[in-house]
Amino acid sequence: MPHISVKLWPGRSEEDKKRLAEAIAEDVVRITGCSESSVSVSIEDVPSEEWKEKVYDPEIRGKEESLYKKPGYSM
Repeated sequence: MPHISVKLWPGRSEEDKKRLAEAIAEDVVRITGCSESSVSVSIEDVPSEEWKEKVYDPEIRGKEESLYKKPGYSM
């Protein structure tokens, strides 16, 4: 049962977030072969001033072994 968590800087509309979640879910279903009903997607706004503490350090730097797409920036 895949669960995908997306963290973004604030500023996207609710409609954009819904479209993003739907697109992610469609690709997960297509690539993994799981059913659409087993996929969940969460989207969380994280202010830029909190990005390093709440996202970069614990989820990017802290989990490099499971990071399949690395960012093109560092902090």
